[in-house]
Amino acid sequence: MTDLILNVKDVYFQQVKEGLKTEEYRLDNEYWQKKLIDRSYRRIVYCSGYPKREDTEKRIIFPFVGWHRETIKHPHFGDKPVKVFAIVLTQTRYFKEQK
Repeated sequence: MTDLILNVKDVYFQQVKEGLKTEEYRLDNEYWQKKLIDRSYRRIVYCSGYPKREDTEKRIIFPFVGWHRETIKHPHFGDKPVKVFAIVLTQTRYFKEQK
């Protein structure tokens, strides 16, 4: 089973690290439908940018527990409501790479 790697801007990474953000949003489009629908992952690797493999400070590892669909309004997606996949980032997290 593979990992779901989510690369995000540092502002969102810090919000997750501080416990302020518990879901990651991705547009409900063909690309993300193929990546999420009827798929399961071992874990989520949540990254600030595109860190080097040895840079564990810029990664948070979550167990993959699933996603749900939502309609949200967010500046990143424009000023109109959009349909998104809300990928759950559980509170159980650990910073060390697990094999």
